[in-house]
Amino acid sequence: MNTILVVEDGLTDMEILSRYLQQAGYSVISATSSEEAQDKIQRAKPDVIFLDVILPGKSGFEICRELKANTETKKIPVVFCSTKNSDVDKMWGNMLGAEAYLSKPIDKEELVKTLKQLLP
Repeated sequence: MNTILVVEDGLTDMEILSRYLQQAGYSVISATSSEEAQDKIQRAKPDVIFLDVILPGKSGFEICRELKANTETKKIPVVFCSTKNSDVDKMWGNMLGAEAYLSKPIDKEELVKTLKQLLP
């Protein structure tokens, strides 16, 4: 079973995203800050990481940049899930190496379709 790390500081968004992923058959672990996310990435080695852009500590953009610069984590697909959904935000996420950018509120079908493209 594939493990998905959801990094989201909003409780409601965390619950919705986690439920959608579990219903789609994925194992979900979660983090509410950049520090907690980095700890769980090191310990759990998730198959995909869902990142909010606005987080306590480092932003999702900063976390993505660090993940893609690290040889141990650069192959883990990153998907941004954010209310920041302007073309500039999406372009920035793409430039940092994110594989996808989903706008909130999250659409369950779009979420599952994105995951199927990222995981074998």
